[in-house]
Amino acid sequence: MTTTARAQGATVWLTGLPSAGKTTVARLLGERLRAEGHRVEVLDGDEIRRFLSAGLGFSRADRNTNVQRIGLVSEVLARNGVLSVVPVIAPYADSREAVRKRHEASATPYIEVHVATPVQVCSERDVKGLYARQAAGQLVGLTGVDDPYEPPVDPDLVLATQHQTPRESADAVHALLVERGLL
Repeated sequence: MTTTARAQGATVWLTGLPSAGKTTVARLLGERLRAEGHRVEVLDGDEIRRFLSAGLGFSRADRNTNVQRIGLVSEVLARNGVLSVVPVIAPYADSREAVRKRHEASATPYIEVHVATPVQVCSERDVKGLYARQAAGQLVGLTGVDDPYEPPVDPDLVLATQHQTPRESADAVHALLVERGLL
């Protein structure tokens, strides 16, 4: 009987402000990884909120619960050989650290990418109209504006998306995966 080597999984968590470019980079990275033959799941934060975390609000406790749920799903996927790409704001350092520790406890690779786009640039992009709604007084608790965002202190990679194309950002994440021996 022959055994086949199991594919190496990992979690790539892209954290940053709304409209920073997390989802765009994640989708491009996912497409490239699939084209290379890797098993990949992109765990989009908006989709997760609609289904897995339906009913949660945006209090600190609810945001933490959402991040922990996503972290668990991602860790299980990664532990089982899937490259899990997670474009989720995850505004609080302690929530992200808990996810990292879950991965460490199962010896599952975890890479934190800070999509470090300045709030002014995010506001100009305003992909979902959140910044406009906040400015008009129709939205309270926008991460990075009137609700905190705690940037990573020591991320594995920092992307300044205002200075590079989405493809260049995705390529930088891919290069880090190669450098770490995860591809």
